[in-house]
Amino acid sequence: MLKSLGGKIKMKNQFLLKSALIFALNLVSVSYAEVYSEHWKTSAFDIDVVKIEQPQNLRLFLNDTKTNQPLHKFDAVQKQLKSCEKLLFAMNVGMYHSDYSAVGLYIESSQQKQKLNTVKQGFGNFHIQPNGVLAWNQNKSLISTTDDYAKINFNPDYATQSGPMLVINGKINPQFLEHSDSFKIRNGVGIKDQTLYFVISHTAVNFYQFAQFFKQELKVKNALYLDGSISSAYIPQLKRADSNFNLGPMIAYIDKQNCQKD
Repeated sequence: MLKSLGGKIKMKNQFLLKSALIFALNLVSVSYAEVYSEHWKTSAFDIDVVKIEQPQNLRLFLNDTKTNQPLHKFDAVQKQLKSCEKLLFAMNVGMYHSDYSAVGLYIESSQQKQKLNTVKQGFGNFHIQPNGVLAWNQNKSLISTTDDYAKINFNPDYATQSGPMLVINGKINPQFLEHSDSFKIRNGVGIKDQTLYFVISHTAVNFYQFAQFFKQELKVKNALYLDGSISSAYIPQLKRADSNFNLGPMIAYIDKQNCQKD
């Protein structure tokens, strides 16, 4: 079982003015180490947000290092860690095939397991254009469209490809329909000034609503859709530990404060 982490919870009541209507906002904020978590609940959104300012402790996980079999669950990720390491946050990050291998680019510990997928037409959300890449190393994080990523010279320690992009250079993906009736539990990631925002909804939203949260509330420059329906997260600060689905690629923030330095 994953252990929940203690923290000081602050309750704030604010009011947001949107479309000439005032909505009550209940914001629960919890911080631990470099992980800052918030629960946003308004008449428009019921969403968990995890803010990561330093990418150094973020890792990707897919297969067991000994058996090479898919890990599937967050508690299996915990078992991959050293005894001095602690899992503070995890989320599914990217679409996968029936064998749980990544559909697009997948780089783990500087090793490319799957190449960049540049196919623009195909079945599923991954191929809604533009799709994009989340990548980072010890010094920098980025979220960009697949086309832009293919043009840059960046050497990531970790990277995952998904789609579609939710926000591109501060604008909602023009493919999305504001009144679409495709409602799903969704998760995604945005970036602003090198801070990453991992977001997962509690209630079903369409693409436009989800992208609108990133643009209006988080004010990110770019945001990438990670998955829907099976969207899952481990956020002990908010007492969230989803385990209903077998997952493909997963991202995790690992606390190493108790590990001895070489």
